[in-house]
Amino acid sequence: MFKKLTDKYDKNFAHLSVYAGAGGDDAKDWAKMLFLMYFKYAQKRGWKVLITDDMAMEIRGDFAYGFLKKEAGVHRLVRISPFSSKKLRHTSFALIEVVPILPDIENQKIVIPESDLRIDTFRSSGPGGQNVQKLETAVRVVHIPTGVVASCQSERSQLQNKDRALRLLKSKLFNLMMENQKQELSQLRVKVKPEWGSQIRSYVLHPYKLVKDHRTKTESSQPDDVLAGDLDKFIESELGLE
Repeated sequence: MFKKLTDKYDKNFAHLSVYAGAGGDDAKDWAKMLFLMYFKYAQKRGWKVLITDDMAMEIRGDFAYGFLKKEAGVHRLVRISPFSSKKLRHTSFALIEVVPILPDIENQKIVIPESDLRIDTFRSSGPGGQNVQKLETAVRVVHIPTGVVASCQSERSQLQNKDRALRLLKSKLFNLMMENQKQELSQLRVKVKPEWGSQIRSYVLHPYKLVKDHRTKTESSQPDDVLAGDLDKFIESELGLE
């Protein structure tokens, strides 16, 4: 199976983030559902997962990036909204971002000028947004030229969170350089926004049950199983590993 995962960074660990689209509570709930889906998928594969921030996780396992890289994109949910008193059908969107975690040697090669960074601190939050610490140990780092953001609140100290956030920022910028075919970080001067293009997969829970990948036409009539982490059919089909 691994023979087809031959890109340079396929064997690396991965960082996966979920962003809710417009739509209030429904969109936020859909983002949480997807986050849990990938968390369970990683567990099923025996990978270790570190939740680094709200709706963000580092997935540690051989070929984690190779398996997950094509999950990046817009995912669409159709269901009866649990937040609608009239029980209306609602469509929600969420965006998945996947980047490879760079090895230490390559991470050190990426040097970001201090003047290009804005570093903010805030309190780490627990379930439901409850502040669990009085100290501002969580760190958010912004790359000013592009607007790319990375944050971490999983570590105990501000210094550790800053280090992990900077590593993640470098991974995001490196991924952006690859996508835009840039050789130097200084060439990334345009503000970057999440790419909300056409959806790659739809999850329909009403009026029928169907998960369909719009790239490979792979389908499942068991969306509950898919949302519980049963993603092998879709991932292997997209990677040509069937």
